Amino acid sequence: MASPNTKANPAFYAVIALLVFMSVGPVILMFMNSFKLDVDIISGSSGLIFLPTIQNYEKALCDVLWYEPDHVDFCSLKFGGAFINSLIIALISTVLTLVIGCMAAYALVRFRFMGRDTVSLSTLMVRMVPPAVLLVPVFGLWNNEFCLDRDGLIGGAIRDTFGGRGDVCLAGTHSGIILIYVAMNLPFVIWILQSFIVQVPRSLEEAARVDGAGPFQVFFKVVLPLIKPGLAAAAIFTFRIAWNEYLLASALSDRDTRTVPILIVNNMSEFNVEWGVIMATGMLLAIPPIIFTLFASRQIITGMTAGAVKG
Repeated sequence: MASPNTKANPAFYAVIALLVFMSVGPVILMFMNSFKLDVDIISGSSGLIFLPTIQNYEKALCDVLWYEPDHVDFCSLKFGGAFINSLIIALISTVLTLVIGCMAAYALVRFRFMGRDTVSLSTLMVRMVPPAVLLVPVFGLWNNEFCLDRDGLIGGAIRDTFGGRGDVCLAGTHSGIILIYVAMNLPFVIWILQSFIVQVPRSLEEAARVDGAGPFQVFFKVVLPLIKPGLAAAAIFTFRIAWNEYLLASALSDRDTRTVPILIVNNMSEFNVEWGVIMATGMLLAIPPIIFTLFASRQIITGMTAGAVKG
């Protein structure tokens, strides 16, 4: 057995440093370029020494600033609206996915019914389908099958109340994007939560039932607190996917429901690419997932150390 004083191989630290550089390097580069002018970014001559400017952030946030920047003639970017859309879609889809996923995972683990193993395996197989495969059928369904005719009772009432023309469809709405994100992330959430629910002793649930707890009380007061690390890990995964997803959102959103990733891509044209604004928008896009991950990670650590005792 190796001695406690044995030093690790220097190659180990070199590999760790390389991995850290590969992970943090692009973020640092994007952060630095967000404070550069496009001329400095394209030329690449300024390097680490340059005169920082906040013009890129002013142009990216021109629709939410309380003042009008002098260098912005026309506010083409609507970052504030896209940010709110991303926040609404990511948070609601994450909550719905966790609520449905944890209940489905509990049913697959605790209840016995015909085809249970097949359903459990199918949930993971569905997650293996690439989102690009779903693009065309989902777009067709959202624009044709799941539409309310404007001449109908419900469709006419919606159009009379909120305005607009044509049929009421899921495409171009927050609900349509949220629904496809829930369906896309639900299989993985069910699969990952099953492994946590299996570890919950049945004796705890039986003891709660003996004390008079009902099925819902057992689930919400006994099972959920014990699988908090799994819920946090699933929430991180779901939120990051919904926040950064571009392909399906680009097909299902419109001018009023587009998200930040779509806004960044739309800022690039054939004749003009504002790299500084793209870098600044990218940094703003990265802030919510980082905050959400840090908050959820605390729940993982709390859940893992909740049963720790001193020996």
